[in-house]
Amino acid sequence: MTFEQLELMAPIQKALQHENYTHPTPIQAKAIPKVLEGHDLLASAQTGTGKTAAFALPIIQKLAGDRPIKKGFRPVRGLILTPTRELALQINDSLKAYGRFTNLRSAVIYGGVKQNRQVDALRHGVDILVATPGRLLDLMGQGLVRLERIEYFVLDEADRMLDMGFIHDIRRVIATLPKERQSLFFSATLPDSIVELSRTILTRPVKVAVDPVSSTADTIQQYVYRTNKDKKNDLLLHLLEDPDLDQVLLFSRTKHGADRIARKLNKQKIRAAAIHGDKSQNQRQNALQEFKNGKVRVLVATDIASRGIDIDQLKYVVNFDIPNEAETYVHRIGRSGRAGEEGVSISLCEPEENAYVKDIEKLISRKIQEVQDHPYPQTDRPMNAAERKEFEKEKNRRKQEFFARRKQQRQGGGRPGQRRGR
Repeated sequence: MTFEQLELMAPIQKALQHENYTHPTPIQAKAIPKVLEGHDLLASAQTGTGKTAAFALPIIQKLAGDRPIKKGFRPVRGLILTPTRELALQINDSLKAYGRFTNLRSAVIYGGVKQNRQVDALRHGVDILVATPGRLLDLMGQGLVRLERIEYFVLDEADRMLDMGFIHDIRRVIATLPKERQSLFFSATLPDSIVELSRTILTRPVKVAVDPVSSTADTIQQYVYRTNKDKKNDLLLHLLEDPDLDQVLLFSRTKHGADRIARKLNKQKIRAAAIHGDKSQNQRQNALQEFKNGKVRVLVATDIASRGIDIDQLKYVVNFDIPNEAETYVHRIGRSGRAGEEGVSISLCEPEENAYVKDIEKLISRKIQEVQDHPYPQTDRPMNAAERKEFEKEKNRRKQEFFARRKQQRQGGGRPGQRRGR
């Protein structure tokens, strides 16, 4: 199937050609016709499946094509509610790209920054508003946002919304919306709590499901390296000696852990940056931009901060800490191997995390390939003096080889971690 077969209007087709999109993903092919027909939608789709376009394209078509947009103030007619600032920014970028040949206006509001610029955009008139719950309710309380003209409402990443404690905020927002509206509900998983919430939002919805959370893309190669907790940093440095790992998204369980890993990598002259909830919005956006531009080799993220990170052709994801929830693993490695591209997932597993790996393998119904040939194997006993001496000797040898290789790469004109000719 092609996008032309979805009967999208000419300005959208032109924008898709500009973005080099030719064939819809499965969730897009299933959802777009139903939304265009006017149905409420309950969609189950994990990250990386193209779900933003699945709701953005039909909403743009409906708002741009229903009736001419009059001059003067524009009431908000489309509202997209999403859990994080990064995801909100990403969705707004997509709206601008897909609607570039229409005269629709979109804006994004989120917390963590001053509201002045966001308020200015609202005063100029907005057709589609992308928002995080806290900032939306704040501006509504100030009388700066009115939602009584909403025609299309999207609740994106509903499962993450509940995980982050936004349920009461969501209900407060929904209570202000007109009952006559079209609502679209997207969630990577559909547990009972999500289904119950959807019943309060949707009217006779059509259900579509693609790539359940228990599946991982076939294009992602998955490896696990078993080691001990005190050897994880050494093992990470060993892996990063491979120049192919030139752009790595690395997951840490905690904010302090993310900062600590980034500091240690930078001390080893490996450019790294951390993003998490304690970082300001500008710090997070700058780190992400430097990562995309190749100035930062390793981006260390916590799970909440990583939500919404969308990096074209990202190949490597490293789990420095194995998540204790198997579904989180699927979300993490789904950052790579998008749109048919190849991806590689590497998990560093300490003894206490062996059970987590078993849970993941049970969920995804496959064994994760174990790499045993590495210098820091997992052991249940401490090293004796001779083993410690040999270990330190091997560690120093590998460090010298690493710096020698990096010096050679610099002399050859390439940056560390980048092969010549790529």
